[in-house]
Amino acid sequence: MVHIRIERADQPDAIALIDELDAYQKPLYPPESFHGIDLDALAQPNVVFAVARTVEGKAVACGAVVVEAGRGELKRMFVKPVYRSRGIAQAMLSFLEGEAMHRGAMLMRLETGVSQPEALRFYERAGYARRGPFANYWDDPLSVFMEKPLALNIANEEAQS
Repeated sequence: MVHIRIERADQPDAIALIDELDAYQKPLYPPESFHGIDLDALAQPNVVFAVARTVEGKAVACGAVVVEAGRGELKRMFVKPVYRSRGIAQAMLSFLEGEAMHRGAMLMRLETGVSQPEALRFYERAGYARRGPFANYWDDPLSVFMEKPLALNIANEEAQS
């Protein structure tokens, strides 16, 4: 069981999660293909940074969404390896999608890498479809770009109620 809350990214246990994510990702890609955002960017008013904590308060996952012009971009999604396969990533994704919708986003986008097949499968199962580069990204052969309309989530939730 975890609790997900909006928190500051510049606190020690959040920084430790981001450092662990970077330690995993940076060896997979050359510097020009690494698209993580830094602590200053995570502190901007249009960014929601969330942390998942155990009932004991241990930080086990994080994620962020940058909301601009009716779109949200997922950034910094990470679950500590020993806590994977427990539904935490899906809970974090749902939380961030909800926060993005609350802030007016109708579409979620993300960039991930070709060397992360688990992430690709996770996002595909969550309804994300591949697309071309967006925003300031270029057609990097090591990047995979995906998106998901959030308006469908609202319609599906209303249909199920």
